[in-house]
Amino acid sequence: MKRAWILAAALVSGIAPAAALAADAPAKAEAKAKAAPLTAGEVKKVDREAKKLTIQHGPIENLKMPPMTMVFRVKDASMLDGIEPGTKVRFHAEEANGGYVVTRLQKGK
Repeated sequence: MKRAWILAAALVSGIAPAAALAADAPAKAEAKAKAAPLTAGEVKKVDREAKKLTIQHGPIENLKMPPMTMVFRVKDASMLDGIEPGTKVRFHAEEANGGYVVTRLQKGK
């Protein structure tokens, strides 16, 4: 009986920290995205139906990408609210699912 109790305690103590780490992963990813550097750019086209933006941008450090004009998907359609061609923006993009996704978008000054 004592062995069963020790085994149960060992299992619980091993599982609980792993569950806590897994639950904390989204918060850590969000914090990392907020801390990531933003790239300056100008919106050239907005496609709200397809949730896409065409942005003329400077170098994107985290993607090791030189300045160019290209199409990005956005993480959430609400990011496009108030964005029109000609809007100066600062954004963070990541590579995902064979393309590039804007995960953070701010109107520039």
